[in-house]
Amino acid sequence: MSLSNKEKVVSLLNSFNTGDPTPIAYINPHKYIQHNLAVGDGLAGFGEVMKNAPEGGFKSSVVRSFQDGDYVFTHTEYDFFGPKIGFDVFRFEDDLIVEHWDNLIEIKPPNPSGHTQIDGATEITDLDKTAENKKLVEEFLTNILVKGEMDKVGNYFDGDNYIQHNPAVGDGLSGLGAALKAMAEQGIEMKYNKIHKVLGEGNFVLAISEGEFGGLHTSYYDLFRVENGKIAEHWDVIEPILPEAEHKNQNGKF
Repeated sequence: MSLSNKEKVVSLLNSFNTGDPTPIAYINPHKYIQHNLAVGDGLAGFGEVMKNAPEGGFKSSVVRSFQDGDYVFTHTEYDFFGPKIGFDVFRFEDDLIVEHWDNLIEIKPPNPSGHTQIDGATEITDLDKTAENKKLVEEFLTNILVKGEMDKVGNYFDGDNYIQHNPAVGDGLSGLGAALKAMAEQGIEMKYNKIHKVLGEGNFVLAISEGEFGGLHTSYYDLFRVENGKIAEHWDVIEPILPEAEHKNQNGKF
């Protein structure tokens, strides 16, 4: 039986644990566009990272995996030069991986509500509502985070019923408000300037955005779970974008 593109990606990530070279064949050897700016382009860049793996190699545990057309995106716990949480996005052409984006962050302690960066719901439901849920999330990001129209924020949530996995933020709109207030008091500003991608499968939607956090050029990966037309749960990885002088490829972060 042939594997789905989602199964190919999970197999590739799991090969960090097994050392099985077979899944490398799921990457197009002639075209692999790399957007992790710390990694060289193509299979050669990927191979260079693997050669520098610590003794015992890298480890990965895929917590969530999704497919949206030619894109597969995953939420993964890594031991990759230290314990990390990552979102990866892979684009396929003719059943082979041809492009990769990601965001990584160090694992942090549970947040004020006791949630970790990866626990929570995993079941994919509402496949017939994928387009509707993607539209909801894109509107939320555009109106609230890009335009700052905070008077509309209540339109996207069921009251204060909102499960939060950001390590610094508690549950509910109340938790988000408290975190934003604390950041403002420290002079830390979080800005979303542009939404680059919105991908989804059923009740899960991943948005990839560009902006600034604490004055640093920043990449935002936000995963939302939507329930009954409202945002119910959120995970994220916020990663500063490397200065241009440190880029190992010229493909850009997005």
